[in-house]
Amino acid sequence: MTPSTPTESHWRFSTVTGYFYQSEPTTDPNTFNYASSNFGLIPRAYPTDADLGPNNNNQKTTWERFAHHVRTLNAQSTDPNVRYKVLFLGRHGEGYHNVAEREYGTEEWDKHYSLLPGNGTSNWVDARLTEVGKSQARTAHNTWKQQLKEHHIPTPEKFYVSPLNRCLETAWITFVGTGMDGTEPFRPVVKELLRETIGQHTCDGRSSKTAIMTEYPTYIIEEGFTEDDEMYDAELRESDSARDKRFRDLMQDIFSTDEEKVFLSLTAHSGAITSLLNVFGHRRFSPLETGGVIPVFVRGERVQGPLPVMEVEPWFGVPK
Repeated sequence: MTPSTPTESHWRFSTVTGYFYQSEPTTDPNTFNYASSNFGLIPRAYPTDADLGPNNNNQKTTWERFAHHVRTLNAQSTDPNVRYKVLFLGRHGEGYHNVAEREYGTEEWDKHYSLLPGNGTSNWVDARLTEVGKSQARTAHNTWKQQLKEHHIPTPEKFYVSPLNRCLETAWITFVGTGMDGTEPFRPVVKELLRETIGQHTCDGRSSKTAIMTEYPTYIIEEGFTEDDEMYDAELRESDSARDKRFRDLMQDIFSTDEEKVFLSLTAHSGAITSLLNVFGHRRFSPLETGGVIPVFVRGERVQGPLPVMEVEPWFGVPK
């Protein structure tokens, strides 16, 4: 008999609701505070609580029972092509570009100021964090430490970070010193595709590979990462649907690379997180404040056949 040829496959994603407030339609993104709400984990019973026994169950925190539930779903899944993961999506703290957009208004920012390197007072090429932005990252740091100490939150088994400086620094402030596994030294993976909407805005062009490695020598630069930013285009800006496709492709990579890992951290951007939520079929949760964190409980199913073609709008030119 002729051996069969493996067929092509891809991942299909959906959000598992009923576990985090952010996925529930009654939660108002404008007033929700992740730091005072256990990152949004809903207090509830799980069908797997009985596994822990009456004595142990009473002593376990909600996060411990939730982690046991998710790991049990993976271990006892009757379909080997189904994997469950929890992704902590963190937005960078406030950058100098965020301050400028507030000052000039979004319309003028998009049309003019975002195309400049700065305004003579502030520079926003590969924008860095303001002092407010650093404070917001420290809030995330303190929230993680408090959750670890009081609630025994499961720690990320792998950390990913956008190559833009505001995310590189946010991740460092957030996780270094928490005592989590993988943070001493802190070695997140820098992923090119995890960046913000590409093009035009000078704040969304990244620094060179050498500059990133010099400033963050413990960070792991993914294979194939080019020395200079070959994705940035000063004349064209990525459309929302093209960005969604980019993040769908990124999650194909991450789910395949980290198939056995359950809890992951991604430090990224507003547009990036918007696209990730779209890819996962999550409700819109906007605005996610600078420095904010949103966990998403994701079901991934490996489906036979090629990744479906996704219709995308073309990139658009510099506004006039």
